[in-house]
Amino acid sequence: MKQLSTQDFLEIDQIRDGIVILKNKGLRAILMVSSLNFALKSDDEQKSIIFQFQNFLNSLDFSCQIVVQSRRLNMTGYIDKLKNIEEKEKNDLLKTQIYEYREFIKGLIKEGSIMSKSFYVIVPFSPFEVVGSSEDVADNKKLFGKFDFSEAQFQRAKIQLLQRAEFVLLGLRACGLQSVILNNLEIIELFWSLYHPIEAEKGYYPEIPLEIINE
Repeated sequence: MKQLSTQDFLEIDQIRDGIVILKNKGLRAILMVSSLNFALKSDDEQKSIIFQFQNFLNSLDFSCQIVVQSRRLNMTGYIDKLKNIEEKEKNDLLKTQIYEYREFIKGLIKEGSIMSKSFYVIVPFSPFEVVGSSEDVADNKKLFGKFDFSEAQFQRAKIQLLQRAEFVLLGLRACGLQSVILNNLEIIELFWSLYHPIEAEKGYYPEIPLEIINE
């Protein structure tokens, strides 16, 4: 009996040119989006942001997925830096204050109180939108799992996907949110961290071969 690997359970076929290609040949672009402190905005600013976001959603003629990733913030490097400063400090009072502050940060980490949040928007595109006539689409849908693009079809689909991603980027900017389209390396690290959350929280990421990054 064949032993299954993690890849057998993933819907991802490959990552190419900053685009996720699924096993069903669907394409996905991933945007990392900044955040803003909505509660600190005035009433007028909040209403403006809501209005802009509503207009942005109404302007979309394709679906998008919003993903929020929460993770305990890796403070190991910061704590080590504080310890080095403490050891070099000559003033006993400052030395004690640095120690107490370091212990306070360590206590917060143990309680899991320091969290970081990352925000992503997933923009989809189907290759069946560019394969040709409706008859071609119907024939290819019957084959679905066996369907493969030509290089020209992939490039056309890629252009239209990136146009959608740019449209989303501009819409989010109107809401006061900055966003960027992830490249190959950033996408690989994102998916790796999703499946290895403990290692990612510690700041560990595997070495990725250069040929994979540049695909």
